[in-house]
Amino acid sequence: MQKAIDLFYKALEILLIIMIAAMAIMVFVNVVLRYGFNSGLNVSEELSRYFFVWLTFVGAVVAFREHGHLGVETLVAHFGRKGRIICMILSNIIIIACSAIFFWGTWKQYPINASMTAPVTGISMAWVYGIGFFTGAGCTIIALERLLRLVTGRVTEEEIAAFAGENLTIEQMAERT
Repeated sequence: MQKAIDLFYKALEILLIIMIAAMAIMVFVNVVLRYGFNSGLNVSEELSRYFFVWLTFVGAVVAFREHGHLGVETLVAHFGRKGRIICMILSNIIIIACSAIFFWGTWKQYPINASMTAPVTGISMAWVYGIGFFTGAGCTIIALERLLRLVTGRVTEEEIAAFAGENLTIEQMAERT
């Protein structure tokens, strides 16, 4: 199961690379066409904007899985193991609530977005803003899995140290146990 999950996230990372490369190419070509030939491709302006939206929200899920989001560890660093675990539990509960609200908001907005089309490409705006479903569900699932591991005591010392902003060596982790 873990292999399938890792493969899924590897595919997301490849998708992110493709989108950022496509954005760079579209914008570059448009700049050359505008300054060199006094023309441009309207479709590239629109698609690069939509790719940026998708890049941001897909990237948020990937970064959340890899603990890549910013965190303030000033208070948590002063706590012991039990205090850090309590903070991790509270943090994941808040993330679940916010992600669920984000998913629900996307759900409520869906009929409006589905009724509108993009001006140049004509695609439904539900395809553009529907990424909120993926991001809301993705972050909720990741946070639920972390919360389950915290409550059942399966969280590692490395994860607890990373949450507190510590970069421990293997020897330091062994000393703590």
